[in-house]
Amino acid sequence: MEKMDVGSLAHLYNQPVPRYTSYPTVPFWQTPFDVNTWKRELVNEFQASNIQSGISLYIHLPFCESLCTYCGCNKKITTNHSVEFTYLDAIKKEWQLYLDLLPQKPVIRELHLGGGTPTFFSPENLERLMQIIFAGATRHPQHEFSIEAHPNNTTVRHLEVLHALGFRRLSFGVQDNDAEVQRIINRIQPWENVVNGTQQARSIGFESVNYDLVYGLPKQTLAGLTNTVEHVIGMKPDRIAFYSYAHVPWTSRGQRLFDENDLPSADEKMQLYLQGRAMLSAAGYADIGMDHYALPGDTLYEAWKSKTLHRNFMGYTTQHTQVMIGLGVSSISDAGTAYAQNTKALHEYYEMIDNNLLPVFKGFELTKEDRVFKRHILDICCTGSTRLLQDYKAETDTYSQPVLHKLAADGLVEMNGDEVTVTAIGRNFIRNIAAAFDLRLQRKGTVSDKPMFSKAI
Repeated sequence: MEKMDVGSLAHLYNQPVPRYTSYPTVPFWQTPFDVNTWKRELVNEFQASNIQSGISLYIHLPFCESLCTYCGCNKKITTNHSVEFTYLDAIKKEWQLYLDLLPQKPVIRELHLGGGTPTFFSPENLERLMQIIFAGATRHPQHEFSIEAHPNNTTVRHLEVLHALGFRRLSFGVQDNDAEVQRIINRIQPWENVVNGTQQARSIGFESVNYDLVYGLPKQTLAGLTNTVEHVIGMKPDRIAFYSYAHVPWTSRGQRLFDENDLPSADEKMQLYLQGRAMLSAAGYADIGMDHYALPGDTLYEAWKSKTLHRNFMGYTTQHTQVMIGLGVSSISDAGTAYAQNTKALHEYYEMIDNNLLPVFKGFELTKEDRVFKRHILDICCTGSTRLLQDYKAETDTYSQPVLHKLAADGLVEMNGDEVTVTAIGRNFIRNIAAAFDLRLQRKGTVSDKPMFSKAI
């Protein structure tokens, strides 16, 4: 049977599926979640792992000065910068709750500041934040620190302070360079700001610069996207995240502020994806998996080539830690055997912190079955292959095998005995392939009384 091309396959597999930053995925987590279960699993995993290998730390800084209407992140819009001090005081208290819980001083191997807009915070307050963290922890010799930055408000002073604190990775939210798209998503961002920020970061000593691009935005056209990607390629960022716009107005009210008729049709969005993908490939960027591209020589590319790539709630990473602690409103933590998410409401976060309570409102304790299939999903996402086990063979045969055989028939995977390998064309459909091992989704089926996930493309 003749194999389909990428465009035909993209139409076929453009279905709602998770992004698999976790398994089980967040819609299957429990609310409320017993915080004592989280504490127990965190301490057990912390003790069981090699303490000196280090942990990951994610800190959510939720403030933005204006609302980008496309954004699905947890954010708080304000121009009042005095909120920085109140928020850092709460982060300090939350971090101390974790330090009191852990039996030894943690070693930070990976640290990421996300948002919101982390560079909403002044350089001095970002420095204070790091002082808070390292008053109770140590840096791993091979640490990797990264930050998300807005080109409009990231100053040379920000970059100098961050570099002095050990940050070497920087991600700029570019999204789209077209003036009309920027207007409708309320993110006016002159290209010169991206160029200047990139050049300044590199001159100061940042080793890896990432650009976030989004396809499928309102008013986005093929010509406009082509122009954006041409500009981006000209700057040669070390990494590029080329995301599908996730239209989820049921969770992101800001997306209701523009007319849905301005969104590209399904066919138009597919063309945007195929065009961007082709241009990045022609410019020498390797598709390392699920929306992410890297130039040869970047550490993410090297980890992909050596099959040491890892994936967690911060996305793809070169660091593979057993424990990840999330601080701040809506942050997610991962102890391998359990997940915990902080409350999404800022006032609730402050109230719980003031009462010396970990602000966990949602979470999940993984079963043995969950851990087995989590491993399959991570393998598919990070190394492009996985080996089927005798553990839960009946479940695999019932739920995974039928999907895998369909994927194989369409040329997305190859099956050789117990080995499942993603093909070159299959790398465009990692989310769909990973879903074959999502037993909770497969058991639930596709029927749902409300939307759960964005479409794959």
